[in-house]
Formats: sequence, structure tokens, C-alpha cells
Amino acid sequence: MARAADDIERAHLRDPSDRSFTIHRYGAPEHLRGLLRRFWIPVWDVPAPEQSVQKVLQYPVCLLITTPAYSRFGGPTRGLSRTVLEGGSWGFGAMFTPAAGSLLLGRPVSTITDQSIELDEVFPGLTVKLRELMAADPDDIGAHAEGRTLVQERLEPLLPLDEESLLINDLTEAAETDLSITSVVELCRRFDLNERSLQRLCNRRLGLTPLWLIRRRRLHEAADRLRESSGSLADVAAVLGYADQAHFSRDFKTATGMTPGEFARMNAAAD
Repeated sequence: MARAADDIERAHLRDPSDRSFTIHRYGAPEHLRGLLRRFWIPVWDVPAPEQSVQKVLQYPVCLLITTPAYSRFGGPTRGLSRTVLEGGSWGFGAMFTPAAGSLLLGRPVSTITDQSIELDEVFPGLTVKLRELMAADPDDIGAHAEGRTLVQERLEPLLPLDEESLLINDLTEAAETDLSITSVVELCRRFDLNERSLQRLCNRRLGLTPLWLIRRRRLHEAADRLRESSGSLADVAAVLGYADQAHFSRDFKTATGMTPGEFARMNAAAD
């Protein structure tokens, strides 16, 4: 599999001028795409005493991340995720699908929302193997491939996916990508579910609410449009369905810690 480009995806509120790290990204093999979205392997070198603070509006999924300092299986983060990079180091990460979380945990994802547990509670023995692979050269593509294989082998026994797992993947994809879905009622109608059933399903399988899915998609879309300088702030607010620019600005700053104007200027400065 070819090495992926170090692009800036919509969830990562990265300062484009920050050159202190590289992220290697790899997609999932075809047969595991119902369980695995992608791998990401950051390698950083931040001169002391500086810090590089990474801010992410995460997706509605569980994550795996191993570094020399810690190794975790994380639940979905409802707010803004912050990671501080210092010195020189690396991480090996995997992003699972909405369906995978409860299958891997053996319990509702709501039990680890906004939390993480030790990776070896979910994947026994994986931490030491990943660290051994990555220690010599964290940029080594061969080590990345071997690490991906270790994770992928642990997912094979979960196939084939049951009907509920297929449903939660489809439902989440619709909420994340279909701009015409602007309310929980519309999401219920699309998948022929009553609101109570939808709430229970999302709580169990995602650890989140249906409304959170729609709001997070809107913030991701806002970040995309602001990076592209696509229209005025008032135009962006209108396209995203806000009643006015002030409401949009409040929501964006509450979620990201930056006003829409500050985020747009940060990205424009790097062009």
C-alpha cells in the first residue's frame, strides 16, 4: 500500500505553519472497512522548551494510540481534543469505525466516552509489539506495514458484521456527510427509527447523541470552508444553516477556542 500524503483533514485544527511533525496516513484494507477507517502515524521533533498543541474535533469513533510514553484505547471525545507534543517522538494510531467500538470493548461505548483505557485491556500484548517495531525508525514504511498487520489481525474475528453494526455505520456516515440532514427528526426518518430507538442505539454503539453527530458535522464543514476562504463569514453561517453570523461565531469559538475569523486568518497566513 502506498504511503499517504500528509494532508490536513477536516477534524484536525492544525496550524499550517507548524512544521514540527509529519503524519503518515494509511487507509484500511477493503475487507476491514466496516471496522477500520484508517491508520495515522505522527512523528514529531519539537525543540525544547517549545510545545506544539494539537487540537482535534474528533469523529464519532474509538481510537488506538501507542507512543513510547503511553498506550491507550480511547472513546469518543465530545469536546475539543488536545494533545501536547514535546521533544522528539512518535505515535502509532488507528481510527476505528462507529461499529467497531462496542464490538472491541464487549460493552456500550458510552462507558468510555471522554475517557481512555489501557490499550492492552482491548488488545492484549499489542503495546510491546508496536513499540518494538517503531523504536528503530518511526518513519520506516516497513515498520508501519507490520504494525498495521498486527492491528488488522485482531479485527478479523469480528467479521462478518451483524445488522446493527452495518446500521450504525450507515447512519453515522449519513449524519457526517449528508448536508440535507439538519435535525434528529430527519435522521429518524431516513433510517425508519423512532427517536427513542435512535437515542438508545447511538448511546450504546457511539457513546454520543444523534444531535451531537449533526452538530459535529456542521463544525467540520465550517472548518473546511474557513480553510478555503469560501465566502464571507456571513455566507458560511448561512450555508451551514445558522440563523445569523453571531450564532455561528459563538458555536465555533465554544468548540474550538478560536473565532471563525481567527481560524480563517491562521490558514490564510500559510498560503
